[in-house]
Amino acid sequence: MRAIDLMAALVLGDGRRWGDVAAPFQWEDARAILDDPSAPPYSLQTRSRGGSKTDDLAGMKLALMLTEAPTGARLFAVAADADQGRLIVESVEGFARRTPELAGAVEVNAYRVAVPRIGAVLEVLPADGPSVWGLRPWFVTVDELAAWPDTRGARGLWDAVTTAVAKVDGCRLVVLTTSGDPAHWSRRVLDHALADPLWRVHEVPGPAPWLDAAKLDEQRRRLPESLYLRLFENRWVASEDRLVSDEDLAACVVLTGPQPPVLARRYTIGLDVGLRRDRTVAAVCHLDAGVVTLDRLAVWEGTRLRPVKLTEVEEWLVRAAREYRADVTYDLWQAAQLTERLRKRGVRTREYTFSAASVGRLASTLFQLLHERALRLPDDAELLDELRNVRLREVSPGVMRMDHDAGRHDDRAIALALACQRLVERGETRPARVSVPRGRLPDPVLNRPVAGVELAHLLSGGRGR
Repeated sequence: MRAIDLMAALVLGDGRRWGDVAAPFQWEDARAILDDPSAPPYSLQTRSRGGSKTDDLAGMKLALMLTEAPTGARLFAVAADADQGRLIVESVEGFARRTPELAGAVEVNAYRVAVPRIGAVLEVLPADGPSVWGLRPWFVTVDELAAWPDTRGARGLWDAVTTAVAKVDGCRLVVLTTSGDPAHWSRRVLDHALADPLWRVHEVPGPAPWLDAAKLDEQRRRLPESLYLRLFENRWVASEDRLVSDEDLAACVVLTGPQPPVLARRYTIGLDVGLRRDRTVAAVCHLDAGVVTLDRLAVWEGTRLRPVKLTEVEEWLVRAAREYRADVTYDLWQAAQLTERLRKRGVRTREYTFSAASVGRLASTLFQLLHERALRLPDDAELLDELRNVRLREVSPGVMRMDHDAGRHDDRAIALALACQRLVERGETRPARVSVPRGRLPDPVLNRPVAGVELAHLLSGGRGR
């Protein structure tokens, strides 16, 4: 029997055969994986909540184990956590128990399915468990990738599994998930799959056709819009509390690298100091015609055993301050001695006092500039990834602050916000009088402050430009 025929014969919980009730998109995915030898070896599918993802993955694995798996084959089901992995095993067990033709064909325990006749084994790997290297899989499925934790362990497990797939000839990989937040690292997996010829991508839009319309309407009324769109419309939509949308951030990326100083401009350096678990970041910026440019970014990363050397930071800041004729805006926390030494060396410094109100101004200023696309940024992958993942938290009515998820950082965003806030507060000034060769003039700097836009107005959807 072919794998696709066995898949069609599996008995569902309501007593019907899978092949009698499967929707066209289910058949399309099953045929591509089970019955098309010319299909790419890797497949990424997205479906909305309730789209039969777990059951279809379980049915594919069971069909392959019983029809095509070689002796001793190892199959792996990688899930968001142990409970989700257990659901996959329960689905396999249900198909085997309900389908009369499969009586006695498989053995099932909590996290393992075996076919004793050929020694093939399916094991569950939870994404919140330790990374596993050295696997030699014959077939791998990944369930709900967009719901995996955004941790080093989860990303390490993804790397371990996908590199194991690459080293085994003939191994296939199937990822089936509901769409998530574009800031989650699973979105980069999708972007790669869309561009790579070894991947097949199939995204099914909208709710599953068998879901009740009245219950969907209740979910739409109850859930935040972004969550409803991700779960039931299968759309990659950012959460409402994100600092910046993917579209606005992409529009701000217009620089190819560090920008040289221009004599007629006034620069400032935003400094956020972290010694061990955080980073020390310096952002050189200037304001021109209402637009802030990030001219240069420097990052020093320390560890518990090897903290950041502030002497190296000091030397860089002295050089940058002289080269750009810039002052330094800083948070006093962990920077008091550094900034005192900078002052003694002739660098102008300005402390930014952190309070509920001032932290709110940092968040609203950076949000405004990004939302209005009035910020020119370099194509720096780590900076952009950090900005995508910064969240806005309401600390008091109408007052927001920047925050980040566990395992993430916001040091680059803070340094950038410090520089932006200083520039916006100071406003633009006319350039100093300078001597230039006849016929050549310095770039003009307009004496116009950034337009003030209320954060609440922007968060509600107004663009203000």
